[in-house]
Amino acid sequence: MRWEQQRITPPAGDAPELPLAMPEPPRRDGGRAGLRLPEPVPIEAGTAESYAIEIHAKSIINRVPGAARVPFGWTINPYRGCAHACRYCFARRTHTYLDLDAGHDFDSKIVVKVNAGVLLRKELASPRWAGEAIAMGTNTDPYQRAEGRYRLMRDILAALRDRANPFSILTKGTLILRDFDLIAQAAEVAPVSVAVSIGSVDERLWRAVEPGAPSPRRRLDVVRRFADAGIGCSVLMAPILPGLSDAPEQIDATVRELAQAGAANVTPLLLHLRPGAREWFRAWLQGEHPELVPSYARLYREGSYLPKSYQREVLALVAEAKRRHGVGSSRMPEFREVGAGAARSDAEEEGVRQLSLL
Repeated sequence: MRWEQQRITPPAGDAPELPLAMPEPPRRDGGRAGLRLPEPVPIEAGTAESYAIEIHAKSIINRVPGAARVPFGWTINPYRGCAHACRYCFARRTHTYLDLDAGHDFDSKIVVKVNAGVLLRKELASPRWAGEAIAMGTNTDPYQRAEGRYRLMRDILAALRDRANPFSILTKGTLILRDFDLIAQAAEVAPVSVAVSIGSVDERLWRAVEPGAPSPRRRLDVVRRFADAGIGCSVLMAPILPGLSDAPEQIDATVRELAQAGAANVTPLLLHLRPGAREWFRAWLQGEHPELVPSYARLYREGSYLPKSYQREVLALVAEAKRRHGVGSSRMPEFREVGAGAARSDAEEEGVRQLSLL
């Protein structure tokens, strides 16, 4: 493991208190500014595994705050919450703003903006909209299970295609292949970027930390399908988990399979643990890998991010594996600068999200 070489594991009896065990963020009285949510309905008939909370959003194109260090100015998130149920997902805290919890509720009570397609056509037609690129999948996955029922992305993609509006998609969902035709059509009239999130090809790890997401093998098939059609597909190799997927042989195996699938480029990201996600991940870690808890305590003692020295070591392993297997580094699309004219931001969105399904 990476920390064994750095000797960061404390001696027995000298482990610090784990800073991951933070209390759940306080609820706001009455939810988001007194928002009252509709009753959840089962997403799949006859099941009680996941529910949809159907709402009519007031806006769908969300402006990214100017202070955010991301290469896009606008986002669309047709869903809140995510049935992929990734233990580490950084967006979990957003559910607490709706008086839902960041754990099981985030995984099973999915807010669905049922009017997303109609609303998007209206906003794209506004004279205030200047045609900037829009990023999707920056908060929760647009191709999670609920999309199979609600089909919001087909309407969204058709609207973007009809306006020749640039966009990017980041997903773990194989359902994106259903919309291959629309993505290909859009790519003929505007810059389009597709990326798949695959942090590791370890099947056991996938079942443990991403229990609701398609397997890495199925996601590799998505990369292969786009590559075979001549539509470049990037891979976000994220998150790389300390002690679980950061060994040299694990990194090499993942990069090798990404290269064989035809990934246009690979961008690695290491696990970061924000409040809301860290509590949920810590509970899982304590139950499944208690031996790693002291090491995580030291790694994340300064906050949400890993030490720079650790990051450099792991990123160097990825860079070497990429050179060895002939895969490039990722570049985000050349998005135009955000102008002063703006579509309205969605009052139900928290703000900027980092580009990782964490």
